Amino acid sequence: MAHPTQLGFQDAASPVMEELLHFHDHALMIVFLISTLVLYIIIAMVSTKLTNKYILDSQEIEIVWTILPAVILVLIALPSLRILYLMDEINDPHLTIKAMGHQWYWSYEYTDYEDLGFDSYMVPTQDLTPGQFRLLETDHRMVVPMESPIRILVSAEDVLHSWAVPSLGVKMDAVPGRLNQTAFIASRPGVFYGQCSEICGTNHSFMPIVVEAVPLGHFENWSTLMLEDA
Repeated sequence: MAHPTQLGFQDAASPVMEELLHFHDHALMIVFLISTLVLYIIIAMVSTKLTNKYILDSQEIEIVWTILPAVILVLIALPSLRILYLMDEINDPHLTIKAMGHQWYWSYEYTDYEDLGFDSYMVPTQDLTPGQFRLLETDHRMVVPMESPIRILVSAEDVLHSWAVPSLGVKMDAVPGRLNQTAFIASRPGVFYGQCSEICGTNHSFMPIVVEAVPLGHFENWSTLMLEDA
């Protein structure tokens, strides 16, 4: 999860998020090089009284500064489009979970099971136990098996919400009357935090998302216990 003074993204916990991090570094390096070149030209023009006659009127330079930006845009667009299509790929999900946004909590329904669903509320500050994070912990976590394709169906009951978990590279709007879908694969076990990312009213800041990725055997034990309690 994020920590104070952090400048970059959270550590990737899914293949798609790893690709997004690589693309971010790729684009940032291009921006850095362009900024360095422009800064150098500005300093050179301001600090010297000499004028290069080949810069004042040069067909070759005009050709270069027309073609070069187009090449740079292609170098950014191609990997961007690749990741865009990767994020839309949903191949044979092992588990489907329906996430419904409410004012101001999330409810989860495991549609592959007959009666497995629960509401997920934020744990109030006064009820937190040592090691839990304020405004991020919930009373019921969304438990998923690691290294398995998970499909998330996202909708809302009242107003616009957004189901987002940064370390998994997932962000999907929850729209009343509309069912959106996204998918992810948790590449390692862990607890991953997110929050509603669409302003949805007074308590918008108080509807966190907690995804816990566990080995398949642990997930089966958890689902059995949840079904017995239901």
